[in-house]
Amino acid sequence: MKTGARFSHLNGYEWLMVHEPDIWDEVEQVIHNIDASKCKTKISKEKSMKGKLLYSPEDLNKAFKAEFNKRGWEEQRTDYWVTDDYKLINKTLHEPANRQKELIEECGKTPIKSYNQTDFVRNKVAVEVQLAKYSFIPYDMFVKHLSFYIGNIIDVGIEIVPMKVLQSQMSSGPGYYESALYDLARQGRTSPPVPLILIGVEP
Repeated sequence: MKTGARFSHLNGYEWLMVHEPDIWDEVEQVIHNIDASKCKTKISKEKSMKGKLLYSPEDLNKAFKAEFNKRGWEEQRTDYWVTDDYKLINKTLHEPANRQKELIEECGKTPIKSYNQTDFVRNKVAVEVQLAKYSFIPYDMFVKHLSFYIGNIIDVGIEIVPMKVLQSQMSSGPGYYESALYDLARQGRTSPPVPLILIGVEP
């Protein structure tokens, strides 16, 4: 595969070039090493594309996972506890997970366990490969990367999504780079308040 387009939000790319240039090289190598032709395995059942051979998001994700894992990138998960009281959530937000649970219980509320998970993390850089539902892309950019940034787990987030030219050869549902770029532009230059690199990939 290759990079079709790239956008640096709040100098995410520039930060990498100064602090972690080797990390950027690895991300580029991963993309380059994905043989998209091997992932064109899904026979469409949709009315508008019935019988057409399409790129499989599942196979593409497996290929990305294999390439990132062999370079030492691992999944990162952060557990936390929530409840129905806004003021209480603000009070517990920055406490360790076990203390969050205790504080919620002490206030007579029911703690509900939740978590944030990101696909790959290394050297305080998170990578999300989002080739499935379009709704997951804004969640990654405006919620997930931000959560890990605020928690000081990452310094920059990378979001890898299909270009429209690739997405048009997938089943309906996946988002695409051009639409994600519009979402960023619509929110303004400072939202989300986390350095990001949006990458569009294509065969």
